Formats: sequence, C-alpha cells, structure tokens
Amino acid sequence: MTTGGPDPQRVVVVGASLAGLRAAEALRDEGFTGRLTLVGDEDCEPYDRPPLSKVVLAGRLPADHTSLPESRDIDAEWLLGVPADGLDLAARQVRLADGRRIEFDRLLIATGTRARSWPDPAQAALDGVFSVRTRRDAAVLRERLAAGPRRVLVIGGGFTGSEIASICRELDLPVTVAERSAAPLAGALGGAAGLVAAQVQRDHGIDLRCNVSVLALEGDGDGRVCRARLSDGDLLEVDVVVVALGAVRNVEWLAGSGVSADARGVVCDATCRVFDADTMVLDDVFVAGDVARWPHTLYDGELLAVEHWGDAVDQARTAAHNMLCPPAERRAHHPLPAFWSNQFGLNIKSVGVPPLAEQVVITEGSVAARRFVAAYGRAGHMVAAVAINMPRTLPAYADLIEERAPFPPDLHAADGPAEPMVVASGFPAPGQSTHSPNATPTGPGPSAPATAISPAGADPRIPPGPTPLR
Repeated sequence: MTTGGPDPQRVVVVGASLAGLRAAEALRDEGFTGRLTLVGDEDCEPYDRPPLSKVVLAGRLPADHTSLPESRDIDAEWLLGVPADGLDLAARQVRLADGRRIEFDRLLIATGTRARSWPDPAQAALDGVFSVRTRRDAAVLRERLAAGPRRVLVIGGGFTGSEIASICRELDLPVTVAERSAAPLAGALGGAAGLVAAQVQRDHGIDLRCNVSVLALEGDGDGRVCRARLSDGDLLEVDVVVVALGAVRNVEWLAGSGVSADARGVVCDATCRVFDADTMVLDDVFVAGDVARWPHTLYDGELLAVEHWGDAVDQARTAAHNMLCPPAERRAHHPLPAFWSNQFGLNIKSVGVPPLAEQVVITEGSVAARRFVAAYGRAGHMVAAVAINMPRTLPAYADLIEERAPFPPDLHAADGPAEPMVVASGFPAPGQSTHSPNATPTGPGPSAPATAISPAGADPRIPPGPTPLR
C-alpha cells in the first residue's frame, strides 16, 4: 500500500468511542479540513465507560448522563449503529455491515474491546445474567440491583468484577465473587497483592471463592437464572449474575484484510502505524486505544495492550498528529501505562506494567493500615509500582521506572518497613486468570505466537489445575 502523502482529503475513523472521538478532535486541531467520517457500531453519541461500573450502578448518575464532552465541533459525518465488517487495503475502502463502502486516504482503527460473554449462549440468555460494557448494560443492571436481589454472583475478580462487588456491598446486597485464580486482582496486581485484596473483600462481607470456577448457570421454568453450580461442588441460589471475565478486542472485521491483527489486538509501531501480515508498516493505516498492540522502549520489545482511559486519549492524539505530518515530524507513543480503581474504600493506582514483574516489595506505608506502596521488579529493574490510598507518591515511582532504577529500590522512606521483604509477585500462569489486566504484555513482535497471554477462547468454566476427566 503506497502512502497518500501529507495532505489526505478523506479520513475514516472506525470506532466512535473515546479514542475515535479524541482522534477526530485532534485531527481538526492539527488543521485537517477534509472529509472526516466516524463509524460506530452503537447508535448513540460517544460516552464514558469507566463510570458505568462505578457511579451508574450505585445510582449516583443515570447511564444516559455519561456522554463524553466534545472539545470542539469536528464537522464529521457520523455513521452510527452500523459496524464495519471488512477492510480492503488495495482499494482503500472500509466495508460496512449494510453493504456500503467508505473510501479513505487515511484510516484510524479504534474499535476497542467488548465484554467477554458467558460461553454457553443458552445460559447467557437467562434473565438475570449481565455484563457491563455499554450504557444499556449498566442501566438494566442498575434497575435489577435497585430491586434488591437475594444474592448477586460476580464471575471474575478483576477490576471490573471487584468494582461491581464493591457497589453491591454499598447497596447492602449479598454478593459472592467466584475467581479462578488464587486471589482477586491477581491478573492485574499479582497474587501477593491479590491476597491483600482478598482480605479486604472478606472484611466487607464478600463471599469470596478463589480457585473456583462456575461450571453452569441454571434457570427456572420461566427462564430466569436461579442457581450456579461451582467447581467445588457447591450450588448457589442466585437471581443476578454478573459476568466479568475481561475484554475481547474487536478485530474480527479485519479478518483477511492483510492487517496484522489477532485476538491480542492490532499491531503497530511506536508512531501508531499498523503492520501488515508481512510485518511491513502501512503508512496510511493507524490504530489507537484498547485494540492496539504497541511497543514501549522500557519493556525490551514487548508489545503492550493497554486498557486505560488516559492511554486511549494520548494514543489517539499521537495517531492523529502522525496521520497528517511529514515523516520527519512523526511522534512516538510511549507514555508509562497507568490506571486507577476505587473499591471497598480503597484508592488503587498503578504505574508501569505489573504483569511483567517477577518480584514485589513494600516500600512505604503499612499493609495492615491499608495504606502502602508496592514496587515491582524484573531482572533487577523496577517495572511498576502500585499505591493503595497513597496516590501522591506515584509520580516519583514513575520517574524511577523510566530511569530503569534497580530493584529492589533503596528509598529509605520515613514510613518504610524496617526490613523490606522481597517476595514473588505471584501472577497466574497463562490461561488461568479469568479477567484481563489493564496492561498486558502480548509478545515480542508483530508475528510472535500467542503464548504470553491467556488463549482467546479459554473456557472459564474449566477449573484451575489439571483438567478433570469427563
């Protein structure tokens, strides 16, 4: 595919959510005056997703009040409610599900992710089985929680599942969390930190079941979910089930297009330019947001897939700049990944990529007081840090990570432990975790096999450990 030159006349953005909207605004800010088209599979304007599992479920904000603010008029053609279902690189066309073909000089792929569904369609269709990804998901689940169910079952103890469980306890609802790993948040923070999260959840009245899978959901004669069968032999009576098994990247529409994409995402270089199937860079096709896999200079060639609001915004702006500028003026996207979560009275913030770590150590504060900082290391260098109720400390740790500071760090913090104890970080083996970490190492290159992450089709009903005889 040849370059379209520095002055494209037709730009198409596939994905009309956070990354797509911010990229469109940045394109206009950068001086693009040509035809701008945004394609989105949902039929509403872009909205903010993080509040859905927090303030919307708690009833503090209606789902339809989550629209993303627009910084300017982008003068765009909006094609909403019609997903893209194909890409023709040779013809420079995006094919829509209704048969239309949209031509482009530059293309931005920003299709993001969707919630991983329960693997049995009949069980997933039972009344009372939910996921939380869209406005409608959150609005319907909010109504059901407000009605006071007897027991809520949350399948998956990642950030989304844990936040939903926290909201349920705020609403004084009985909650069971089933997590295949040894602890909640183990896929994002490691088992060592996850054990702290487990105690916090139990202190707040969560019926936490770790190293346990949900084998089946059962319905009554009216098609309503009424019980769940667990791998430990227990049978739970429930009338609301929330499936929180992580995210699936929306790449199916790119099958056969010649773009380097698989279940881990769409591969790009540091300037957000997409690789083709022959690992050659395409000068006219870019990617941003949750669907992207991109290299970070700090992490030894690992391609990262980052599911975070701030990264989507930064990458969208970088992509927009690089779509328009001469080659010599392209910018690299390499901010340090970061995320945050509020749950069970804790503010959890992270910088770096904890899942890359082999070891972890408490550097400040006290685990008993639920106020501490943990530094994560790999091969003698710091790769991440997590702060619990100490958010203001993290900028200093971000500097240490970017400097590739030694691990364990010698900080001499006034409130640090007298004898810091380095322990194994305890991240689950590939294929075990039931949820996605916010920043995922996905392999060392565009064509690397998918061995570093959980298989896309892994069945969450299979218990951890050896597969049982059937």
